[in-house]
Amino acid sequence: MSAASLPGYPAPPTHLHSPAYTAVPRVHEHRLALNARLGPTRPPREFVKRARNGGVSLRLVGQDDRATLPVYGLGASVQGTVEINKTDGITSVEALIEGTLRLEEVAEGGTANHKLCLSKSMLWVKDRTRDAPCPSSLRFSLLLPTTFSHGDKTHPLPPSFEAHLSGLPGFRANIDYSVSAVVIKPNVQSLVKSTLFRKDDWAVSMPVMYLPRTRPSVPIPAPLTASASCGGFVETPYWKMFSSTAKTKRRGAHDLVAKLYLPATRIFCVRQPIPFYLSFHSNAASLAAFLPFAPVAGLLSPKRQFTRIQLMRQTTVDVRNAVVLGTKTDIWRVDCIGEGAFRHAGGGPEWAAFSGEIFIGDHITIGGFRAGGFSVRDSLVLTMTPTELVKSPFKELRLVVPIRLATDPWNEDGSGLGAYRGAYDPPSMSSSEELPELRYHG
Repeated sequence: MSAASLPGYPAPPTHLHSPAYTAVPRVHEHRLALNARLGPTRPPREFVKRARNGGVSLRLVGQDDRATLPVYGLGASVQGTVEINKTDGITSVEALIEGTLRLEEVAEGGTANHKLCLSKSMLWVKDRTRDAPCPSSLRFSLLLPTTFSHGDKTHPLPPSFEAHLSGLPGFRANIDYSVSAVVIKPNVQSLVKSTLFRKDDWAVSMPVMYLPRTRPSVPIPAPLTASASCGGFVETPYWKMFSSTAKTKRRGAHDLVAKLYLPATRIFCVRQPIPFYLSFHSNAASLAAFLPFAPVAGLLSPKRQFTRIQLMRQTTVDVRNAVVLGTKTDIWRVDCIGEGAFRHAGGGPEWAAFSGEIFIGDHITIGGFRAGGFSVRDSLVLTMTPTELVKSPFKELRLVVPIRLATDPWNEDGSGLGAYRGAYDPPSMSSSEELPELRYHG
């Protein structure tokens, strides 16, 4: 066959091109699977802290090149090196990890300190029989514990956290972690009172962040659909329904029933919006009276939202663990950390349906926890609050649903999952209903 008889191939359009490769998924993309060994590698970053006189240095290795502080996850191995400039007279060198919870009541003056973890390793001890000098560089590897004990209970080790409440009463709460190196040099310690030497010249401490990673055990379920024959959403076992009633204020009128649908697990990633479905049910006259207060802005109030769904975080401090006149003496603050956006999803003479998503604030990076008189709990709060309650056909509606937040999204291949599953108390503002456990990974 001659070359002239071969079929011709049209030239590819000039406007088509392969998408640019990115190692990390972009906003509109998500990762289906990941082989960590084939992932992109970056040069590990080191953090170095020197003592005041420069005699001792602490070097922590294996950190992300974008980190501003050393960061460690669940049961992580803290690896580093203690470097000593002058080794004469040293009798021992030790490395340790410390964690502390500090609580303070501003008005009452009460304080409480709890040791959360203490992991230590003796790196070198002088052998009096051999009289060998201390090495100038000593490597160490310390394991972070996964739990701590408070009273007769064991809790997962809480993440680094800071919170405060201004005013009277108020509180300050801090959970801090640090890695330290201590060099014992008796001939120097005997001169502590001298202006030439200070005891802390031979100890150096570096603050670190403890951020255990968690993820939901199941993905977000398939969306719900609204059906006229059902008079609302078609329920499935993968979505859990929570209801509340707004009592009518008009004689002979019907109450308004609100049904909120959330994924049954109620565990969500902080980096992803939380989906929800909401429907209202009553007779035709009462439902028509409610429409001006419906979630989607109407003609009567284009800017004011009378019906809202918010993600609320309650931070509680209890220093004294006391009860006065049947009421605990704890102090708390509640912050809105996410807001819902609504879409109309359908309706009929006796029902109106909406769908939407709750967008979590970018500053939220961890979920709830409990640690020795200090707790952080997250809940979704649905409210319907008319501006003029006297003229409103309904009383105020309020529904609180406890949820959990995870640091990472659900992952089908489960890469990075660890075996530890901690027992959390339910992160509830007003409910004691248990939630499923989070899945932990390093």
